[in-house]
Amino acid sequence: MKQFKEYLAESQRTYHYRIKMVGETPPDFLKNLEEKMQQFDIVRVSAPKTTPVQLKPADFPAFANDRVTSVDVELRYPAIEPQIKQLAQILGFDPNRVIMLTAAYEDSVDTEREKVEAENKDLLTDTDYPAPDKEQKALYKDYATGPYDHAVLKNAYRSDFTVAGGKTPKAQTTNDLPQGVKSPMTTMKRSPRPATGAQPKG
Repeated sequence: MKQFKEYLAESQRTYHYRIKMVGETPPDFLKNLEEKMQQFDIVRVSAPKTTPVQLKPADFPAFANDRVTSVDVELRYPAIEPQIKQLAQILGFDPNRVIMLTAAYEDSVDTEREKVEAENKDLLTDTDYPAPDKEQKALYKDYATGPYDHAVLKNAYRSDFTVAGGKTPKAQTTNDLPQGVKSPMTTMKRSPRPATGAQPKG
């Protein structure tokens, strides 16, 4: 039969968090932060992990071209992110460069990200489309040379059709009327021009 302290130990709940810091941390910062967090009764602290330099760190949209250091902590008493930010600020670190998330949430995000990357890998090169049929090959010949080389745009299909009953006679315009020298305005003749120095004959 189990002793009371064994049942008590089994019933104790612990809280798992992941603390992330972007940028270079001051010397002994992680050690000093761990000492400050003793108020939450630390069970375990993992070794820090640092990512390569990232253009846009996922959890720090306000920062660019920086590394992210993370540690997993297990506590007997729950903590909230503002408390951890305050402890970091006391140690001289910018609180905007620190976030704390539950480890379970972070693991689920990492799993989802890996799943998406695996699904999108070789998305264009590893296709399983069926081979083109006869109709598709014919359309390929028609459209493969570009949108401006289509037969319709090149006016290959003309609209010269014969209408039932014969062709309609061409309409007559004023350009088809006979041209003369008679004025259409009046029949009066103009009197001769008077002689001048420039025009002695008038």
